[in-house]
Amino acid sequence: MTAAENVCYTLINVPMDSEPPSEISLKNDLEKGDVKLKTEALKKVIIMILNGEKLPGLLMTIIRFVLPLQDHTIKKLLLVFWEIVPKTTPDGRLLQEMILVCDAYRKDLQHPNEFIRGSTLRFLCKLKEAELLEPLMPAIRACLEHRHSYVRRNAVLAIYTIYRNFEHLIPDAPELIHDFLVNEKDASCKRNAFMMLIHADQDRALDYLSTCIDQVQTFGDILQLVIVELIYKVCHANPSERARFIRCIYNLLQSSSPAVKYEAAGTLVTLSSAPTAIKAAAQCYIDLIIKESDNNVKLIVLDRLVELKEHPSHERVLQDLVMDILRVLSTPDLEVRKKTLQLALDLVSSRNVEELVIVLKKEVIKTNNVTEHEDTDKYRQLLVRTLHSCSVRFPDMAANVIPVLMEFLSDNNEAAAADVLEFVREAIQRFDNLRPLIVEKMLEVFHAIKSVKIYRGALWILGEYCSTKEDIQSVMTEVRRSLGEIPIVESEIKKEAGELKPEEEVTVGPVQKLVTEMGTYATQSALSSSRPTKKEEDRPPLRGFLLDGDFFVAASLATTLTKIALRYVSLVQEKKKQNSFIAEAMLVMATILHLGKSSLPKKPITDDDVDRISLCLKVLSECSPLMNDIFNKECRQSLSHMLSAKLEEEKLSQKKESEKRNVTVQPDDPISFMQLTAKNEMSSKEDQFQLSLLAAMGNTQRKEAADPLASKLNKVTQLTGFSDPVYAEAYVHVNQYDIVLDVLVVNQTSDTLQNCTLELATLGDLKLVEKPSPLTLAPHDFANIKANVKVASTENGIIFGNIVYDVSGAASDRNCVVLSDIHIDIMDYIQPASCTDAEFRQMWAEFEWENKVTVNTNIIDLNEYLQHILKSTNMKCLTPEKALSGYCGFMAANLYARSIFGEDALANVSIEKPIHLGPEAPVTGHIRIRAKSQGMALSLGDKINLSQKKTSL
Repeated sequence: MTAAENVCYTLINVPMDSEPPSEISLKNDLEKGDVKLKTEALKKVIIMILNGEKLPGLLMTIIRFVLPLQDHTIKKLLLVFWEIVPKTTPDGRLLQEMILVCDAYRKDLQHPNEFIRGSTLRFLCKLKEAELLEPLMPAIRACLEHRHSYVRRNAVLAIYTIYRNFEHLIPDAPELIHDFLVNEKDASCKRNAFMMLIHADQDRALDYLSTCIDQVQTFGDILQLVIVELIYKVCHANPSERARFIRCIYNLLQSSSPAVKYEAAGTLVTLSSAPTAIKAAAQCYIDLIIKESDNNVKLIVLDRLVELKEHPSHERVLQDLVMDILRVLSTPDLEVRKKTLQLALDLVSSRNVEELVIVLKKEVIKTNNVTEHEDTDKYRQLLVRTLHSCSVRFPDMAANVIPVLMEFLSDNNEAAAADVLEFVREAIQRFDNLRPLIVEKMLEVFHAIKSVKIYRGALWILGEYCSTKEDIQSVMTEVRRSLGEIPIVESEIKKEAGELKPEEEVTVGPVQKLVTEMGTYATQSALSSSRPTKKEEDRPPLRGFLLDGDFFVAASLATTLTKIALRYVSLVQEKKKQNSFIAEAMLVMATILHLGKSSLPKKPITDDDVDRISLCLKVLSECSPLMNDIFNKECRQSLSHMLSAKLEEEKLSQKKESEKRNVTVQPDDPISFMQLTAKNEMSSKEDQFQLSLLAAMGNTQRKEAADPLASKLNKVTQLTGFSDPVYAEAYVHVNQYDIVLDVLVVNQTSDTLQNCTLELATLGDLKLVEKPSPLTLAPHDFANIKANVKVASTENGIIFGNIVYDVSGAASDRNCVVLSDIHIDIMDYIQPASCTDAEFRQMWAEFEWENKVTVNTNIIDLNEYLQHILKSTNMKCLTPEKALSGYCGFMAANLYARSIFGEDALANVSIEKPIHLGPEAPVTGHIRIRAKSQGMALSLGDKINLSQKKTSL
């Protein structure tokens, strides 16, 4: 063990601003001061020793003047002092003074105060000198029979550590502890004793467990956890023992402690793949999620259920528990709800889809009654999307779902309404039998729609799918009702002038006459004559949109009116009615054009919208068969193409997902026999458990893609040159929120280097956790120094520093070797992620930091460049492959990624191939990056700039 690692077990935080006291003043305080002064002096001594000072002259002073004191604080500080003070001479022999210390501790082990006895026993666990421990053994054994449990449980731990490090000092420890365990009543003492037996003598631990296996449920939770650990180990090493202990694990699933239940469920899954075992474990996980209040716990346990689902044979068992899983939706946290709905959707089958839809419908209705909370809208969106997916996969359910969801088209939250509209559009196209129902519901809620975007979508659906004469007339009625009195300009001017009175409006001549001529429009006269004297906020919705200057909705309305007018002409043979309907549609368009050109709206109509409305007027005036085909057939075909492409893409991603889940083993893969593996159980218990749990859940594919040693070598950074007196290189290990620097320091001189210290500083959002301890390097010796750095956000960081040292015997000042900078790569924190187009657009609009990177590369193929950028930035391409396939000389794609700190990064790649420069010309264009924080946008831009050019191997 190097001097850098030989440090105190007890970490102490020290303010470094004060000047360190001199040895003489400390000696004086320790000899002549009162208890308070001695306590302060002892604290200073401990801090100085931790900082690398030797202070050999104070050892006898402390033994003479401080050790005999009975003050508890001083006794506690002395334990820390004896833990860190060097106890041997330079040649490795024990210091003579330590015999006096040993005697003092023998007395403390027989002290009447249980706190002093217990804390002394804890200190003995940290001693690594057998000569010091040997005289204390009888006193330690005697502590096993002390009346107080605090002393007994620490005595067990002391015996365990001494047995592990120096077995010859107490060879009969397992037998001693087994006898102690049989007679012990206190839970914490039993737990420590049982844990020792597991690691020291497993057979004795099993013998004890066999005698009390029926009472396991009555034990304390700390003991139950250790029992689960033992059962796992035994069954893992010797599978024939499973039948003996599996009943015990089943019983522990009913434990009152959540930790025990969680561990028992995980162990049960690794021990048995029987459906009853999987069901019991899953049920236990679900109970934990519902009963635990901490959201992190809920998410961790939900991940376990998701992993369980990945195994093909376990999926069917979990399908029966979908309704139980949905109980988790009572949690208010959005992340938990999101994960739960995704899991339920993955598990849904024709057997349980009906029940699932009923629960989701109830949840949707509940969100309507809840007082608005910021997450309620997002949750409603999630529910709508889940119901959408259910209806697409199980068309029989659509009829139940649609009426409930249509109510949300009039919702104030545009995002949820947009999701409903998308669902309705897909449903009306796919399910012919539901069209009448959807059109009817759409007409019911049409007048209540508040958002212009939703209004446009609803208009399009009505224009596209109203196929009967009655529906077409109803659409016209709704449009007139939503538009108010026409012509709009005249009525608005009159309203402003205050000429129109409420009683005048009922006898509006032209409108009355126009409506009654078309016999079926008897109700129109009342609806169309909206009161122009109402306040501005009481305007009909469509009129309000137009006066606000939103004429895009007018262009959409013109297309809708054209479609239904052309369809009406083909349905109704009577020429007079045909002309009357077309005239009404043209009147509406003309009055909107007039309004757009007037000064009444807040913004004038755009040229595009004028062109579209004029085109629709021309189409209606000519009524040519070609235009009829374009408006009434081609539009629907393009929607059909889009939906089928989307479905194909979903199927493709599902296929890829299922291929991932199918565990394939190559013919030449090595077979690992558990019985033949080296049993280093002390160190690998946790990893081993994780591996076997993943294997039981079917996730054996979680292997590193490349050879781990090769990937480690890629992360080694050379810090100094080969000709420097001290050579240094660092292995940078990034572990989520912290970075561990493992620095190898080699003394290349023939001198002994004293106080060789690695001094580090950081730039960026990095923080050095602790200062590495100084060490002494013999000629041509080497040592490893570890340093921890905390990371707070996703941006590039730099670690820089130097190595300072003294040469023994030299009169010169300290020597210094400056180190190269270590650049912390942002890619270690960024993971590919996915989001919907709508979410991407919303984030794109919200994020204020943008970084525009000009493409400067030697790659000549567009697709190759995109793949190169994806690989070097860890981002995911959201643009479907179908949209990127083919070759047209330019390409646009959206990329998305999330950092481990929950920060989003968006990128838009816009590239082209300059054809006029020949086939070998490199790709040109721009990449725009957007992020919430400046650091993320700049760091990602730097990364793209550095890796744009493809290096030739």
